[in-house]
Amino acid sequence: MLYEAFTWRPGVAAPPAEVVARPEVAKYVDGWGRPGDLGVVADDDTGAAWIRLFTHDDHGYGFVAPHVPELSIGVAKEARGRGVGTALLEELLSRAGDTPVSLSVETDNPAVRLYERFGFVRVGYVGTSWTMQRWI
Repeated sequence: MLYEAFTWRPGVAAPPAEVVARPEVAKYVDGWGRPGDLGVVADDDTGAAWIRLFTHDDHGYGFVAPHVPELSIGVAKEARGRGVGTALLEELLSRAGDTPVSLSVETDNPAVRLYERFGFVRVGYVGTSWTMQRWI
């Protein structure tokens, strides 16, 4: 699902699958199970959502602070637009409880509306992406 998270744009050729081996991408899943890792997977394996803590020295694209886990979500192309992302996000945030969560999303990604519905607000802009955070 990490690959799906990076290949959301319709009509644009997806990068080779090897993109997930790049250190700046692989850090979202490498060594899964460390403190702060939390994830959910759709019953039919059409999507997954997860959060992970990062540090100031080694962080993801949506980093805001070491105590704020960053969200990643991937939905299989054939399942997009069918509520899978909404269900995954709802379940993940329910399990995360009162933990604030951040993310990075490209400004033209339709998922921006999904995140806003769940209380995420724009707290920064880097390159072509919003950094968003949800407080509890």
